[in-house]
Parts: sequence; structure tokens; C-alpha cells
Amino acid sequence: MVVRAGRWTAEVPEDGVTVFLIGMRVNRPLRVDRWWPVFRAMPRMLRHLAEHPEAGLLGWRPWFGRTTLLLTYWRSVEHLLAFAGDQAAPHAPAWRDFNRRVGADGTVGVWHETYQVRRGSAEAVYVNMPPFGMAAATTSVPVTPATTSARRRLGDAGRS
Repeated sequence: MVVRAGRWTAEVPEDGVTVFLIGMRVNRPLRVDRWWPVFRAMPRMLRHLAEHPEAGLLGWRPWFGRTTLLLTYWRSVEHLLAFAGDQAAPHAPAWRDFNRRVGADGTVGVWHETYQVRRGSAEAVYVNMPPFGMAAATTSVPVTPATTSARRRLGDAGRS
């Protein structure tokens, strides 16, 4: 990734963006037979989504550790829910496999959070960074005098 000097911000699309965080937590590291299949399921889903841009995934970024995190950006909540409910997509068999292999035995945890971001309800700044986060998933624009502070980037929503 090429680092771009200066200050940049993300331009949230007019109709917003959906931020979906998903991850897993390895509770019993020695039970590789339980958590490894869960870990391997996500790359299959990401490959499928890359091959089907109409599904609505705009971008993603992983972080690894005992608790993993995949930060994803979606065109809309409707796109995210359609993918999650699509029986032909890799999410459904992965979820069935998790319930069959792990269920509630506690060896591995899974979690997710969903946020709807509307224009004016979120702000971001990236200094001397390659396109990253929401700016990489949507549109990255230079910071201008009109967007020089977090309060200004938030617009009316940032006023107290």
C-alpha cells in the first residue's frame, strides 16, 4: 500500500454505509480441532464476496490474536443480511458446521456487531496513511478547511 502524505478523511456515501465487526475468541487453545475450522471459514466467505461484488461488501481488514476481529464495510444492512441468509453462500454451511462442532461447549466463541453509519454521524482522519478503514471502503478525500476538525467532519451531528 502506498502511503499518502497529508491529512485525509472518509466521505460517507449519501445513503450511508454499514459497518460489521465479526470475530472469534479461542477459549481452549489446545482444541485446534474445534477452533481451526471456525478460523478457516472466513477466508472462504471473503473469496466468495470478492467474486460476487453485487453482494455488497465494500472492504475489509483483519486483526489476529486470541480474539480475532474482521472489520467489514457493506453497501447496506440489506446487503449484509441478504448474504447472511443466502443458503447458497458460504456463511450458511459455516454456521451450521460451527453449531454442529462447537455449539455451546465453550471451546471457541464467535461474535459480531453491526452499525449503520449515516453521513454526518461518523468522522475519520488518516494522516500519512495508505487508504485505510472507511476511507478505503468508500471514498478517500483530502481534508480541507471545511473538514479540518472532527466537529466539522461530523457536521450538525457534532455540535453540542
